[in-house]
Amino acid sequence: MFTRHISGQLAGYLDGQLSGTKARQTDLHLQRCEQCRAECQQIKRGMAIVEQLPVVEAPAALWSSIEAAYLGSRSSETPVFHRWRWALAAAVLLALAGGAFWRLAHPAGPRWEVSRVDGSPLVDAKPIHGVGQIAVGEWIETDARSRAAIQVGTIGSVEVAPNTRMRVVAARPGEHRLALLHGEISAKITAPPRLFFVDTVSGTAVDLGCEYKLNTSEDGSGLLQVTKGWVSFEWHGLESLVPAGASCRTRPKLGPGIPYFDDASESFQQALETFDVNRSSEALTTILAESRVRDTLTLWHLLSRVAEGDRGRVFDRIAALTPVPAGVSRERALQLDPETLMRWKDELAWSW
Repeated sequence: MFTRHISGQLAGYLDGQLSGTKARQTDLHLQRCEQCRAECQQIKRGMAIVEQLPVVEAPAALWSSIEAAYLGSRSSETPVFHRWRWALAAAVLLALAGGAFWRLAHPAGPRWEVSRVDGSPLVDAKPIHGVGQIAVGEWIETDARSRAAIQVGTIGSVEVAPNTRMRVVAARPGEHRLALLHGEISAKITAPPRLFFVDTVSGTAVDLGCEYKLNTSEDGSGLLQVTKGWVSFEWHGLESLVPAGASCRTRPKLGPGIPYFDDASESFQQALETFDVNRSSEALTTILAESRVRDTLTLWHLLSRVAEGDRGRVFDRIAALTPVPAGVSRERALQLDPETLMRWKDELAWSW
């Protein structure tokens, strides 16, 4: 979290040049700091003005005039007053140009189409009437009565549910990234894996060719529900792989929970939610007892998240539900050998 003013970050923030973590930190700072929020609006206006300026080539004589004026300003015969006028003019231009200079150096990227579905959704605090556009750095907001749809370049679409606030972070061929502050979205992506990302406080949903629904509160509590394909939810090295028909809870300061299939028994789901929070031994016992072959999705994730002394119980339950494939040894699995776990996952996934 930034503890001082963030003037130096604002132009990059508005143009989507900050990393996901820094962008989220900037979002939170702007919510709390009136001074930086006002400065951010000034820079945004400067960027907007520059976008409207025509590109005109400077005449060759201009550079000769600038050079002559510069050399003349260094002459000992030049009055001090005139040197101060040059300095003051330069300072004023720099103050007014902040966002404009950044925009000239970093041309605006593509804009995505936004359609009003219901009510009065806002893009950059302006209502959408029919069809509009959204650019990197801009927010889309819906109230309790409004919905909107975003065309994500050429790779898919996102429906924005009521009471949602979200920002476009990146819009380039290899990265289409949104930051969901709160609310709910439904995404339909038809593209190669790892081109579409949605950042939340509890981590990032990474598209692996899918359709899914994601909701979150500002503290990071939420739910990912996948209806087609796969989604990887990632946070600080922790990853949950969620296939179609499965869900995964997200938790404040803990990242993604353990995924489970939506048709698992109610007692199984309740025990898993309890275990996700406090690692209860009693809850683990219920999970193992209630698990089906399909629930090896949950058990495979559990293997690397239970206490070391409980790994054997999880391994044995998976082995009882489905044969352990060649090349997967109990010893290496309990050591959490990455190659062994991935090989086992690839075999188990046939039942997921």
